[in-house]
Amino acid sequence: MSLIEAILLGIVQGLTEFLPISSSAHLRIVPALMGWSDPGAAFTAIIQIGTLVAVMLYFRHDIAAIIKGVIEGLVKQKPLGTPEAKMGWMIAAGTLPIVVFGLLFASEIETSLRSLYWVSGTLIGLALILSLAEYQIKSRIKRGLSLKSIEQIGWKEALLIGLAQSIALIPGSSRSGVTITGGLFLHLSREAAARFSFLLSLPSVFAAALLQLYKTWGSITATPENTTNIIVATIVSGIVGYASIAFLLSYLKEHSTTIFILYRLAAGVGLLYLVFTGVLQP
Repeated sequence: MSLIEAILLGIVQGLTEFLPISSSAHLRIVPALMGWSDPGAAFTAIIQIGTLVAVMLYFRHDIAAIIKGVIEGLVKQKPLGTPEAKMGWMIAAGTLPIVVFGLLFASEIETSLRSLYWVSGTLIGLALILSLAEYQIKSRIKRGLSLKSIEQIGWKEALLIGLAQSIALIPGSSRSGVTITGGLFLHLSREAAARFSFLLSLPSVFAAALLQLYKTWGSITATPENTTNIIVATIVSGIVGYASIAFLLSYLKEHSTTIFILYRLAAGVGLLYLVFTGVLQP
């Protein structure tokens, strides 16, 4: 990997990690279109550290309040005594499904599920599911029914959105895409679904990045170029990712996810065309 490739892939990761269009898909598609080798699932997981830091910086006040609430709850022997403490434990519970499925299907995630057939299928399939969620939300708004804020998220919402998050293990699905979709089906507002999606991603992304760092440390540090490339890609992804978070939360206050649905459909169909015509190898 050249430094230019690393910078471009960092930009791709930062742009697509939080938009519901799948960073893992784009980190698979862009190198294929450019004629580069697949950077692999490990590279994808490690440079997510950059976007992880972006989430931590953007939501630093929320995260500090949640950590403080959890610690104080344990000290006072009232672990669910405050909304912040309850949110912390709900995030922990919502993380369990992706951990379980990630361990069960670790081999497939890093090999067969990276096939462009899977990527295109999940891009298209989950776009259709997101469109159903959007239809439901618009229907509720037309009927004058209220949508839930992030403060109204309960155990049911946390666990079901956490279960939806496990689908993000399949490249092309999008972590933010599946969790936002799950939130919409559970009557959360678009902004609330996105905010909870970002907070829910913290434990699993952190754990996946640490695991891949441990497993691939020898390769990363094999040459100075390897180390430099992954550091640069991670930093770039963090800077771009921070801007992406701000954009999406602002956008969803006034707009639906329709533009992302259309993009996913176009990308999925276009990818299938390139595979079937032999331009890209699946």
